[in-house]
Amino acid sequence: MNNTYQEEQFPSLPIEQWEDTLNTLHLFLQIIGKIRLKLFPKRNHWWHITSYVSTRGLTTGPIPYEDMIFEMEFDLIDHVLVISTSKNSEKVIALKGLSVSQFYKELFSALSELGITVNIWAVPYDTPFSTEPFETDDQHASYDEKYVNTYWRILVQVSSIFQTYRGTFLGKCSPVQFFWHHRDLSLIFYSGRPAPLWEGAGPVNSEAYSHELIAFGFWPGDENIREPAFYASVYPEPEGLTDEPLSPEKAFWSPEGGGMALLMYDDVRGLSDPKKAILDFMDSVYQAGAKRGKWDVKAFEYSI
Repeated sequence: MNNTYQEEQFPSLPIEQWEDTLNTLHLFLQIIGKIRLKLFPKRNHWWHITSYVSTRGLTTGPIPYEDMIFEMEFDLIDHVLVISTSKNSEKVIALKGLSVSQFYKELFSALSELGITVNIWAVPYDTPFSTEPFETDDQHASYDEKYVNTYWRILVQVSSIFQTYRGTFLGKCSPVQFFWHHRDLSLIFYSGRPAPLWEGAGPVNSEAYSHELIAFGFWPGDENIREPAFYASVYPEPEGLTDEPLSPEKAFWSPEGGGMALLMYDDVRGLSDPKKAILDFMDSVYQAGAKRGKWDVKAFEYSI
């Protein structure tokens, strides 16, 4: 693959260069996600809370509200939040230069002007870098347009790859969706069998892991893993899982256990065919998890 083309499709994303921006964007996404959580009809495994990669950024998709629908989209090309309704009304909020507090206030003012009233639990969810309520958070205000756009362009490529792999599986599977909790793009396959209750799990994880699954994802790095990575996990972890081989060569089973496999993004970027490497990684984990977990693989294969 041509190096220039490869850089355009899978650009560098060093977390140290944009972590403040990533954290601010994460909090923006949590606010939007909590509105969707509050208003969207419940779906299994928390699928009603997610966002989706769009042609311009990340979108909630249509949300039902009284006699209309509305949508909130982070346009990460022009770097604005666009709120549009089925009643032909729209509000636009510029993102650069806003603190979390300012974003929160402008957003709820715009929603009110559009005739939308919603109350959320207005504090961050499970974010080690912040516990400050959204309305008073003036600390997080970084917004580097270059890196935000780079992150989105990577999500575009990964979303397409995940959609391709999703098409190989005939069983129950999730949409390709963005979880604002851990800011990861995710795809999940299910065996169809209930899973044992996760010991010590609260209501969130009990719902998310109620059935046997093999999950795939991409996230940009965090306070523990200091670089972007692809992951895949098998729940519950079957005996002998980590004895199974992974592909490509740089992929590895996490030493911390939990049925987790990792493939670092920068290792993928260095390969001649990154897309094939990502698909190979996903399939190697699926084959390992399905084999050791005794999934009915034949039942999930297309016959054509």
